[in-house]
Amino acid sequence: MVPDKVLDEINHNRKGYEEELAEFLRIPSVSTDSTHTADIRQAAFWVLKKVQKLGFHVELHETARHPVVCGHIVNDPALPTILIYGHYDVQPPDPLDEWITPPFSPSIRDGHIYARGATDNKGQCLTYLAAMEAMLSVTGTLPLNVKVLIEGEEEIGSPNLGSFLQEHREDLQTDVIAISDGSQFASGIPAITYGLRGLSYLEVLVQGPRFDLHSGSFGGVVANPVQVLAEMVARLKNNDGTVAIPGFYDHVLELEPEERQELSNLPVDEVRLKKYLGVDELVGEQDYSPVERQTARPTLDVNGIWGGFSGEGAKTIIPAKAGAKVSMRLVPNQRASSISEGFKSFIHSIAPSTVKIQISEMHGSDPVLIERNQPAMEAAARAIAFGFGKKPVFIREGGSIPIVGLFKEVLDCGSILLLGWGSPDDGAHSPNERFSLKDFHRAICSVAALFYSLEESYRA
Repeated sequence: MVPDKVLDEINHNRKGYEEELAEFLRIPSVSTDSTHTADIRQAAFWVLKKVQKLGFHVELHETARHPVVCGHIVNDPALPTILIYGHYDVQPPDPLDEWITPPFSPSIRDGHIYARGATDNKGQCLTYLAAMEAMLSVTGTLPLNVKVLIEGEEEIGSPNLGSFLQEHREDLQTDVIAISDGSQFASGIPAITYGLRGLSYLEVLVQGPRFDLHSGSFGGVVANPVQVLAEMVARLKNNDGTVAIPGFYDHVLELEPEERQELSNLPVDEVRLKKYLGVDELVGEQDYSPVERQTARPTLDVNGIWGGFSGEGAKTIIPAKAGAKVSMRLVPNQRASSISEGFKSFIHSIAPSTVKIQISEMHGSDPVLIERNQPAMEAAARAIAFGFGKKPVFIREGGSIPIVGLFKEVLDCGSILLLGWGSPDDGAHSPNERFSLKDFHRAICSVAALFYSLEESYRA
């Protein structure tokens, strides 16, 4: 599938790829923090120079916030085109005291490279650039026409990418899109993702008195915003764990029996999962398995809650305000806009008249299902089997990648390959994020195999 000389080149440069990844990971490109604006630009130019070095026609496009790097190589108009998407921005590293080694000082131990962005998404993104570098260095060409789009706002919901895609729609037309911003099903079990949950993320603010009050002088006559918020949050779910918002499940697309059977055949080790999570038992809808609850059922979670005094010692106050951030993961046929409206209506309906409520929408994206029976999926399955030595399983992903829906809608491309090279226990968004170097190199081989496999599929 992959020419021997390309494989030899990939194997010969293993150490170089690791050093390049470490260089990329040293850039603290935290997109949500304005103090890292210069670092974001440094990462964007790092990507620009790397893609330029491969021989791409490449440009750095400014947006209202962080730049997008776009490039292309057209070898033969008769060949299929693949668009590779990735992002160079990373999550904040907090809490810093839980990192064994500093988050932007890459460390290799136990066969993994540890750093913020290792798996999400710098390591996975770099596998494509490394594979193309190997192919170009020994053959002078690529078996496909290739476009790359690497952005710096994924970790803040890609707020400017929708307008960017609309503006550059013609330039970005493609036959296949490849995105590696997820994980395998489990360590050593490669996967192709065909479904993503959507997201509705909101912030609730509860305003009571106009300033903090002495709880001795005013306790008993003023509503306490923290207490009010806690009571409202408690009413978001029923005792059985289901979401209590009216109409929340009205449009949920139920899993077909065949798909439930397929998901039940996945090798889920609940004992190992609980040990990794540090919990004694799993929760959720009783009529669904853990893997179904994680990937194919809608959820509601409180992501943060605050209000009042939480410092050392005591401070006897009635706080003036309190707040909470709430995210809801959505499944096919649910729409982020309608779910958000339903949430707002429910909160306002249960809020007492003794406080004022303000609700803000933070992020939103609709769920995505991708057709599995298509040539690109078959080519990807062959490529992963080649690179990892094992056939991939087909899974749904519990998280959201807003760009997938945008690609599908704006570019009208249904052949979207979601190929996660990382592992679920890589700690994306957590302290001590890591990426297996063995999987890093397997992924580079898989990318090379994907290019040749796609060429064969489209020529057939």
